[in-house]
Amino acid sequence: MNTAPNRTAIIRNALIASLLLFVLVSAVVMAGLVDGLDRQISAALVMTVDNAPRWWILFMQGVSWIGGGLPRWGIVILLCALVWHWCGPRCAAALGGASLLANFASSVLKISFGRPRPDLVPHLDHVGSAAYPSGHATSAAVVYLLLAWLAPQRWRAAACALAASMIILNAFSRIMLGVHWASDIVGGTLLGTAFALAAAWWVGPRSAPEIGALREK
Repeated sequence: MNTAPNRTAIIRNALIASLLLFVLVSAVVMAGLVDGLDRQISAALVMTVDNAPRWWILFMQGVSWIGGGLPRWGIVILLCALVWHWCGPRCAAALGGASLLANFASSVLKISFGRPRPDLVPHLDHVGSAAYPSGHATSAAVVYLLLAWLAPQRWRAAACALAASMIILNAFSRIMLGVHWASDIVGGTLLGTAFALAAAWWVGPRSAPEIGALREK
Protein backbone atom coordinates (compact mmCIF):
# COMPACT_ATOMS: atom_id res chain seq x y z
CA MET A 1 0.00 0.00 0.00
CA ASN A 2 1.33 3.42 -0.94
CA THR A 3 1.50 5.57 2.20
CA ALA A 4 3.04 8.63 0.48
CA PRO A 5 -0.29 10.54 0.16
CA ASN A 6 -1.06 9.93 3.86
CA ARG A 7 2.44 11.01 4.85
CA THR A 8 2.15 14.15 2.74
CA ALA A 9 -1.21 15.02 4.30
CA ILE A 10 0.19 14.60 7.81
CA ILE A 11 3.14 16.86 7.01
CA ARG A 12 0.85 19.47 5.46
CA ASN A 13 -1.48 19.47 8.48
CA ALA A 14 1.46 19.68 10.89
CA LEU A 15 2.88 22.59 8.89
CA ILE A 16 -0.40 24.48 9.06
CA ALA A 17 -0.66 23.80 12.80
CA SER A 18 2.88 24.99 13.50
CA LEU A 19 2.31 28.20 11.52
CA LEU A 20 -0.95 28.90 13.32
CA LEU A 21 0.70 28.28 16.68
CA PHE A 22 3.55 30.61 15.73
CA VAL A 23 1.07 33.36 14.85
CA LEU A 24 -0.80 32.78 18.12
CA VAL A 25 2.36 32.82 20.23
CA SER A 26 3.58 35.94 18.42
CA ALA A 27 0.31 37.73 19.13
CA VAL A 28 0.42 36.75 22.80
CA VAL A 29 4.06 37.85 23.12
CA MET A 30 3.52 41.19 21.41
CA ALA A 31 0.48 41.87 23.60
CA GLY A 32 2.70 41.43 26.65
CA LEU A 33 0.56 38.64 28.08
CA VAL A 34 3.52 36.43 28.99
CA ASP A 35 5.93 39.09 30.25
CA GLY A 36 5.44 38.09 33.88
CA LEU A 37 5.91 34.40 33.16
CA ASP A 38 8.98 35.13 31.05
CA ARG A 39 10.54 37.06 33.91
CA GLN A 40 9.81 34.28 36.39
CA ILE A 41 11.42 31.66 34.14
CA SER A 42 14.45 33.82 33.43
CA ALA A 43 14.90 34.69 37.10
CA ALA A 44 14.95 30.96 37.92
CA LEU A 45 17.41 29.98 35.17
CA VAL A 46 19.63 32.95 34.34
CA MET A 47 23.31 32.79 35.27
CA THR A 48 25.81 35.40 36.36
CA VAL A 49 29.55 35.14 36.93
CA ASP A 50 28.79 35.23 40.67
CA ASN A 51 26.15 32.51 40.92
CA ALA A 52 27.30 29.87 38.40
CA PRO A 53 30.50 27.81 38.03
CA ARG A 54 32.85 29.08 35.35
CA TRP A 55 32.87 25.72 33.55
CA TRP A 56 29.06 25.73 33.32
CA ILE A 57 29.00 29.23 31.86
CA LEU A 58 31.66 28.21 29.31
CA PHE A 59 29.69 25.10 28.39
CA MET A 60 26.51 27.08 27.75
CA GLN A 61 28.48 29.69 25.80
CA GLY A 62 29.92 26.85 23.72
CA VAL A 63 26.44 25.51 23.00
CA SER A 64 25.33 28.95 21.83
CA TRP A 65 28.50 29.39 19.78
CA ILE A 66 27.83 26.13 17.93
CA GLY A 67 24.22 27.15 17.33
CA GLY A 68 24.92 30.51 15.71
CA GLY A 69 27.09 32.41 13.27
CA LEU A 70 29.78 30.70 11.21
CA PRO A 71 29.84 27.46 13.25
CA ARG A 72 26.14 26.94 12.51
CA TRP A 73 26.68 27.32 8.77
CA GLY A 74 29.68 25.01 8.86
CA ILE A 75 27.50 22.37 10.47
CA VAL A 76 24.74 22.93 7.91
CA ILE A 77 27.20 22.43 5.05
CA LEU A 78 28.48 19.19 6.57
CA LEU A 79 24.94 17.92 7.18
CA CYS A 80 23.94 18.81 3.61
CA ALA A 81 26.79 16.60 2.38
CA LEU A 82 25.59 13.83 4.70
CA VAL A 83 21.97 13.90 3.56
CA TRP A 84 23.14 14.08 -0.08
CA HIS A 85 24.89 10.77 0.60
CA TRP A 86 21.75 9.43 2.25
CA CYS A 87 19.08 10.39 -0.26
CA GLY A 88 20.44 12.62 -3.03
CA PRO A 89 20.72 16.29 -4.01
CA ARG A 90 17.05 17.10 -3.45
CA CYS A 91 17.41 16.26 0.23
CA ALA A 92 20.59 18.34 0.51
CA ALA A 93 18.89 21.27 -1.22
CA ALA A 94 15.95 20.97 1.16
CA LEU A 95 18.17 21.12 4.24
CA GLY A 96 20.34 23.95 2.95
CA GLY A 97 17.46 25.97 1.54
CA ALA A 98 15.25 25.57 4.60
CA SER A 99 18.12 26.62 6.87
CA LEU A 100 18.80 29.76 4.84
CA LEU A 101 15.14 30.74 4.51
CA ALA A 102 14.42 30.12 8.19
CA ASN A 103 17.39 32.26 9.20
CA PHE A 104 16.26 35.05 6.86
CA ALA A 105 12.68 34.87 8.15
CA SER A 106 13.88 35.00 11.76
CA SER A 107 16.03 38.07 11.03
CA VAL A 108 13.18 39.90 9.30
CA LEU A 109 10.72 39.04 12.07
CA LYS A 110 13.16 40.26 14.72
CA ILE A 111 13.21 43.64 13.01
CA SER A 112 9.43 43.64 12.62
CA PHE A 113 8.64 42.75 16.23
CA GLY A 114 11.52 44.70 17.77
CA ARG A 115 11.23 43.00 21.14
CA PRO A 116 13.92 44.08 23.63
CA ARG A 117 16.35 41.53 25.03
CA PRO A 118 16.08 40.52 28.71
CA ASP A 119 17.52 43.04 31.12
CA LEU A 120 17.69 41.01 34.33
CA VAL A 121 21.48 40.51 34.39
CA PRO A 122 24.47 41.43 32.21
CA HIS A 123 24.41 39.27 29.09
CA LEU A 124 26.89 36.40 29.00
CA ASP A 125 26.82 36.24 25.21
CA HIS A 126 27.17 38.91 22.54
CA VAL A 127 23.91 39.94 20.89
CA GLY A 128 23.16 42.65 18.36
CA SER A 129 19.54 42.16 17.33
CA ALA A 130 16.06 42.07 18.81
CA ALA A 131 14.85 39.11 20.86
CA TYR A 132 11.79 37.61 19.17
CA PRO A 133 11.91 35.03 17.67
CA SER A 134 15.15 33.37 18.76
CA GLY A 135 17.40 32.75 15.78
CA HIS A 136 19.27 30.00 17.63
CA ALA A 137 16.01 28.19 18.41
CA THR A 138 14.80 28.62 14.83
CA SER A 139 18.00 27.19 13.38
CA ALA A 140 18.18 24.28 15.82
CA ALA A 141 14.63 23.24 15.02
CA VAL A 142 14.85 23.48 11.23
CA VAL A 143 18.27 21.85 10.90
CA TYR A 144 18.00 18.98 13.33
CA LEU A 145 14.32 18.10 12.87
CA LEU A 146 14.83 17.94 9.12
CA LEU A 147 17.98 15.88 9.60
CA ALA A 148 15.99 13.40 11.71
CA TRP A 149 13.30 13.22 9.03
CA LEU A 150 15.81 12.55 6.24
CA ALA A 151 17.92 10.04 8.18
CA PRO A 152 17.89 6.38 7.10
CA GLN A 153 16.18 3.98 9.47
CA ARG A 154 19.40 2.72 11.02
CA TRP A 155 20.38 6.30 11.95
CA ARG A 156 16.89 7.54 12.83
CA ALA A 157 17.09 6.99 16.60
CA ALA A 158 20.49 8.72 16.81
CA ALA A 159 19.28 11.62 14.63
CA CYS A 160 16.16 12.07 16.77
CA ALA A 161 18.25 12.04 19.95
CA LEU A 162 20.59 14.61 18.42
CA ALA A 163 17.64 16.79 17.41
CA ALA A 164 16.12 16.70 20.89
CA SER A 165 19.49 17.39 22.54
CA MET A 166 20.39 20.34 20.32
CA ILE A 167 16.95 21.95 20.53
CA ILE A 168 16.82 21.64 24.33
CA LEU A 169 20.44 22.68 24.92
CA ASN A 170 20.09 25.71 22.64
CA ALA A 171 16.90 26.71 24.41
CA PHE A 172 18.37 26.55 27.90
CA SER A 173 21.66 28.15 26.88
CA ARG A 174 19.96 31.25 25.49
CA ILE A 175 17.82 31.74 28.59
CA MET A 176 20.62 30.94 31.03
CA LEU A 177 23.02 33.33 29.31
CA GLY A 178 20.43 36.06 29.80
CA VAL A 179 19.91 36.89 26.12
CA HIS A 180 16.42 35.47 25.49
CA TRP A 181 13.04 35.13 27.13
CA ALA A 182 11.44 31.68 27.17
CA SER A 183 8.72 32.83 24.77
CA ASP A 184 11.43 33.86 22.27
CA ILE A 185 12.55 30.23 22.30
CA VAL A 186 9.02 28.91 21.85
CA GLY A 187 8.40 31.22 18.90
CA GLY A 188 11.73 30.37 17.28
CA THR A 189 11.20 26.64 17.71
CA LEU A 190 7.76 26.85 16.11
CA LEU A 191 9.14 28.90 13.24
CA GLY A 192 11.99 26.46 12.65
CA THR A 193 9.60 23.52 12.87
CA ALA A 194 7.40 25.09 10.20
CA PHE A 195 10.36 25.45 7.83
CA ALA A 196 11.47 21.87 8.54
CA LEU A 197 7.98 20.61 7.73
CA ALA A 198 7.80 22.75 4.59
CA ALA A 199 11.11 21.27 3.42
CA ALA A 200 9.95 17.73 4.22
CA TRP A 201 6.78 18.42 2.22
CA TRP A 202 8.88 19.71 -0.69
CA VAL A 203 11.11 16.63 -0.63
CA GLY A 204 7.82 14.77 -0.63
CA PRO A 205 6.61 11.94 -2.87
CA ARG A 206 9.43 12.19 -5.43
CA SER A 207 12.07 11.23 -2.90
CA ALA A 208 9.94 9.22 -0.47
CA PRO A 209 10.50 5.80 -2.13
CA GLU A 210 14.26 6.38 -2.31
CA ILE A 211 14.42 7.48 1.31
CA GLY A 212 12.33 4.52 2.36
CA ALA A 213 14.60 2.11 0.55
CA LEU A 214 17.67 3.62 2.18
CA ARG A 215 16.06 3.45 5.61
CA GLU A 216 15.54 -0.29 5.28
CA LYS A 217 19.15 -1.04 4.37
